Amino acid sequence: MSLQDYWGIGPKTATTLDEGLGTERAIRAIEGMDIGTLADAGLARGRATRILRHAHGEQGMGILTTPDARSVYKDLLARAQEHAITEHAGDRIRVLTPLTSVDAMDKRLDAVTLATETWRELDDASREAVLDAFADFDEMDGGERAAVETVLTLQEIGVHTGVFAPIDAIDADALADAAAALGSLDTTGDDPTVREGVDDDLDTARERLAAVEQLDAQGIDVIDAIQSDGVRSSAEFREAFVSHVAAETPLPAPRVREATPTDAADATDFVTQGLRELLATLHETFETREQAVVDDLETALDDSRDAIEAAVTAVNETAFQLSLARFVDAYDLTRPTFVESGCVGAVNARNLSLVAATETAVQPVTYAVGDHDCAAAVPTADRVSVLTGANSGGKTTLLETLCQVVVLAHMGLPVPADEAEVSRVDAIVFHRRHASFNAGVLESTLQTIVPPLTDSDRTLMLVDEFEAITEPGSAADLLYGLVRLAVNAGAIGVYVTHLADDLAPLPDRARTDGIFARGLNDDLTLDVDYQPQFETVGRSTPEFIVSRLVANASDRSERAGFEALAEAVGEDVVHQTLLDAEWSA
Repeated sequence: MSLQDYWGIGPKTATTLDEGLGTERAIRAIEGMDIGTLADAGLARGRATRILRHAHGEQGMGILTTPDARSVYKDLLARAQEHAITEHAGDRIRVLTPLTSVDAMDKRLDAVTLATETWRELDDASREAVLDAFADFDEMDGGERAAVETVLTLQEIGVHTGVFAPIDAIDADALADAAAALGSLDTTGDDPTVREGVDDDLDTARERLAAVEQLDAQGIDVIDAIQSDGVRSSAEFREAFVSHVAAETPLPAPRVREATPTDAADATDFVTQGLRELLATLHETFETREQAVVDDLETALDDSRDAIEAAVTAVNETAFQLSLARFVDAYDLTRPTFVESGCVGAVNARNLSLVAATETAVQPVTYAVGDHDCAAAVPTADRVSVLTGANSGGKTTLLETLCQVVVLAHMGLPVPADEAEVSRVDAIVFHRRHASFNAGVLESTLQTIVPPLTDSDRTLMLVDEFEAITEPGSAADLLYGLVRLAVNAGAIGVYVTHLADDLAPLPDRARTDGIFARGLNDDLTLDVDYQPQFETVGRSTPEFIVSRLVANASDRSERAGFEALAEAVGEDVVHQTLLDAEWSA
């Protein structure tokens, strides 16, 4: 297989990877979802991430048909990645993509559910010990030795069941042999070398070689030291050389004498030849002994190869599953149920962005469209809803929450709700409000949201205030057309709008729901019941907003301006709202 067979890898990128890693290793990194290795070779992490997402889930990425849907997807990955316990697990989370079959979604959910149950059963001390073991794995830069050491540590901790079962099943004796061999070999260079302290004979040869190399580097100082003793003949110089080398190195005098030349042109030539000959014999001794030790260690590694490979696989997979489990546990996510008929429904759904952003409890919302059994209070006959209601009433947040539920479910992950039913979709069309009357914006928006409706009967439409991109009259006509098109195409969807009255009567299997503001809190914030009321038109309640502006006006002229607006929306209502807020304080 060629590197250029992968999406996003052209000639320039292929050359970068080939020069940095070699083609074979680069392909292994791509297949192993190893962003770090690709980044070390010179690829930007973002580019490496995109390449791996397409390599491992190109079809699944196709369901995210709008920039806003992709934004939700990326935000979910970022939140999950915060709980990664190793760098490699974080990289694998970063390249998770939606799946295209319910079987694949259920299979991943099975694994994540098992990991979550295992994690929740651990006591605090065991959790900390497990996290420390994986932190040490990263400190050792991963690899075979780190994996073997991590498995041995986890086996000592005593985690045996659930997600740890593959780790517990690896032969501990084979791992101990592998750990000894891997700890003895340094494989960072081109050829494996033996670390100090592994073999006494090799350590002796290494020490002698290093000492003579240091002596050889002194050059003229050796000659001066010998001549300073007042030697006169070549025989005396030879013996003085032997004595000096034996005194300055751990070499015995007979070994030095064997390598000392019997004739030389002068003192410099004598010392140079003597040290060169000595270094040659020491190099040979060291290399011969090191190769023998390496051969023994590699034989031991070959004998433990199955255990080593099992350790690498088990550590990486366990770290990945536990990372997802910690994400699930942190947000109290729940396994969704997949249904055949088109629907998305959630009981007590919570928006993850809100949960992460506030320390106070987030009001959960129960909502559904399509044929569902999960939310008894929600109508079951309608495939499309028109969601109306108060400004800042959580309508867009509800759309995003539904998008989070569907994206997570399609990634084979639990969702932020007490209960959820989701059908497989071919396209998620999530379109946030983008205020602009530019004709180009209208055209590009329609080109984005209409084709998925005509291409498949498994489309989810989540469209926010479509009227913001064109004038109200045309917007109502176009929005009605989109609702009717969605119903006729067999799609499911939610359309947020302030133009509900202009859309009546809606097509069959479409309904109108409303979110209502109840007034102002004592701090003049809007008091909203975020739970939609079904088959009811919500109201924007601008009097509440104007009431707050009147109360918060900083000077007399500013207050007068807002009181003029109060007259327009109903002065009595505004004053009553302010009075209610004051009495509730």
